[in-house]
Amino acid sequence: MKNRIKALRKDSKMTQEELAIKVGVSRQSIIAIESGKYNPSLELAYNISKVFGCIIEEVFILGEGGD
Repeated sequence: MKNRIKALRKDSKMTQEELAIKVGVSRQSIIAIESGKYNPSLELAYNISKVFGCIIEEVFILGEGGD
């Protein structure tokens, strides 16, 4: 699963640490999610999306072709 977290975070001028604190996880978790090495739980994906004022589908892209 791909995601737009890094771009959204940069647009919001937010560090990985700040995002991690807002959603209640470690900075290492944010790094792993951004790099695609870890898929977040539905609850965490929802919380990340809320931080950016988006719906989950605007942050996370399922499938290779975005289908």
